[in-house]
Amino acid sequence: MAILGAHMSMAGGYYRAVDAAEEHGCDCVQLFTKNNNQWRARPIEDHDVTLFRQSLEKTGIQHTLSHASYLINLASPDDELWKKSIDAMVIELERADQLGIPCVVVHPGSYTSSSEQAGIKRIGKALDEIDRQARAFNSRCLLETTAGQGTNLGWKFEQLAGMLDATRSPDQVGICLDTCHVFAAGYAMQTEKQYQAMWRKFQRTVGLRKIKAFHLNDSKRECGSRVDRHENIGHGEMGLEPFRHLVRDKRFQDRPMYLETPKGTFRRRPWDKINLATLREMEKN
Repeated sequence: MAILGAHMSMAGGYYRAVDAAEEHGCDCVQLFTKNNNQWRARPIEDHDVTLFRQSLEKTGIQHTLSHASYLINLASPDDELWKKSIDAMVIELERADQLGIPCVVVHPGSYTSSSEQAGIKRIGKALDEIDRQARAFNSRCLLETTAGQGTNLGWKFEQLAGMLDATRSPDQVGICLDTCHVFAAGYAMQTEKQYQAMWRKFQRTVGLRKIKAFHLNDSKRECGSRVDRHENIGHGEMGLEPFRHLVRDKRFQDRPMYLETPKGTFRRRPWDKINLATLREMEKN
């Protein structure tokens, strides 16, 4: 059985994300541990940790995942922003460690005024420095696949492989594969042939063992658009088939999969519940 969940808001307390995940029928949950569009964050207090862990025990929710700030750019050629991004990522890992969250997803970054190769090397160097500073923490980085907008890196599997090759500690880094991003980057997955071809390429470049989590999102834009716009499952350009392949793929039964689809309701039902029901139905049929 696939391990399915969603990103939930931690507004009002981290434990609320866990409670919301249970209410929506999730097996796992992703959350931010701070405002994702700000550098600063209030400290995590002991009572925050206690309530969060009590909620996990009460609900049985497992495979918690944290998402890092969108401001972080580990590929930046600007030394000040690059160092600030490293410091911010170390803090993200520290906060996740406090809460007992094993992994933090981060967008690799954009090379802006430099080059693809320079950006990839910069990410490798940043990962080494993050590993040096965060060695005492149990949480680790997951690089997220991207759609490839602008100078964003991580949309080609070869780029991800280059990042892992550029760090001295590749075993400390995993991959979170976002279905919308991969599709928008140009990897078609609708037919069984396309789906298996995509995974063969990933295996040759990065390796399936590096995947530690998935983001499940349909795409508002077409394959190869390199535009990152999430849509509810089966309501975008991807359709249902890529998700049917994925939730039934025995190779990934132990990897948690998190919805990052648009929130809101349809006919008074939360979209998260609808999307989870769709995925579970496809898993059976």
